[in-house]
Amino acid sequence: MKYIETSSGLWEVVIGLEVHAQIISESKLFSSASTKFGVSPNENVSFVDAALPGVLPVINSFCIDQAIKTGLGLNGSVNLKSYFDRKNYFYADLPQGYQITQFHHPIISGGHVEIETEDGEEKKVCLDHIHIEQDAGKSIHDQGPTKSFIDLNRAGIALMEIVTKPDMRTAEEAASFLRKLRSILRYLKTCDGNMDEGSMRADVNVSLHRPGTEYGTRAEIKNVNSIKFLITAVNYETERQIALLEAGKEVEQETRLFDSSTGKTVGMRSKEDANDYRYFPEPDLPPLILEQSRIDAIRETIPELPDAKAARLQRDYSLSHYDACLISSEKEVADFYERAVVSIDSNENIAKILSNWITGELFALFNKYSTDINNSRISPEHMGELVILIKTDIISGKIAKDVLELMWETGESPSNIVEEKGLRQIVCSDTITESLREVLAQHADKVEEYKNGKDKLFTFFIGQAMKKTQGKANPQMLNEILKKLLSE
Repeated sequence: MKYIETSSGLWEVVIGLEVHAQIISESKLFSSASTKFGVSPNENVSFVDAALPGVLPVINSFCIDQAIKTGLGLNGSVNLKSYFDRKNYFYADLPQGYQITQFHHPIISGGHVEIETEDGEEKKVCLDHIHIEQDAGKSIHDQGPTKSFIDLNRAGIALMEIVTKPDMRTAEEAASFLRKLRSILRYLKTCDGNMDEGSMRADVNVSLHRPGTEYGTRAEIKNVNSIKFLITAVNYETERQIALLEAGKEVEQETRLFDSSTGKTVGMRSKEDANDYRYFPEPDLPPLILEQSRIDAIRETIPELPDAKAARLQRDYSLSHYDACLISSEKEVADFYERAVVSIDSNENIAKILSNWITGELFALFNKYSTDINNSRISPEHMGELVILIKTDIISGKIAKDVLELMWETGESPSNIVEEKGLRQIVCSDTITESLREVLAQHADKVEEYKNGKDKLFTFFIGQAMKKTQGKANPQMLNEILKKLLSE
């Protein structure tokens, strides 16, 4: 168990998350309006979304299937009967004056997500439930000095609220959970996890108490939309609550906002209890009754998920646990890796080298050009071919980095680039020996210094020889021949 120790004793932090995940669907939860992101304000608004008099909600069956798939993928139980409720509260961007959600009887009960803590230990974060609800619109306050504007494009979009048990004890554990959850949802293709677009965001509940005592009063940090912000917000809120409690004050039950410009949480409003929302059964929607056969059919569509894929990558390609988890954390990266692997001769034991080059040099190119695996200008097959050229000593690792850049720029195969540019590695011992003899002859004074104990000059000779061979000399042969020449 992790505790924070201060001059007054030990504190335990308790963290629970309520993650709002936008369901991937072409239309909204109760209307046929589009869910396309980035369109003009109020372009995707139907009569239902605008809550015009006389309109009625009609459930989007595909959104229900997506929620079932999510529940199964997160090890939850699908309830054959669930209900929709009205959650009553006033916001300017909530046209109905209430939100249609599930409160008493959600579609999914239980579930869990396996995470790895900062100590490298496995931990199970349990879920309380998953329910379906509609999103509200968006209020915009920075378009004019005296007016606020309303954009209802998000109003009515289908959300899954994934509610955890208070099982996390550090900001890093909460971040690990959110990363893993995002990865699973992306594998399932039920939420795209684009936090910067608002399609996944978390309400973070934080409380503190002395070990062995009851949980303290929690504060809720609303709508945290990045993992980096989650860590900063939890750490700040922890410090804030400790300062209050150690000063003999009480933590108020309230909703707070995270200010990314200051790294602090600020009070928004006092936290409502469930009875403040006056929940009651939604009169315009019947109970949601599911057939077991529907659930079983959806279960058959569940793909191999990150943990299972990581275990298989370790088993099939002898990757380390770390490498397998890194590769499998994003489905697109795992797919890229496996396509690259199958393009390689199975006799070549280079799966580890391939993993390093994808997560190292290729990812560095993505950062350089502000893109990702989905927009890679290098194919998996060409990536596999490049690694074979390295493994078979046709090119060195140093030259391979230059070749990779040229692959990105031209789209050509690495073999073509190597032949066109004359980049084949020099593996002729006579040629390497001749180059080294010339270097040593040019720097006879330094050879004498080396023999008198200045060992660091060895790398100087290597560098000069590499320069003479334009970086094409085989490094291992270069080292071995140089040692032999210097010992003469």
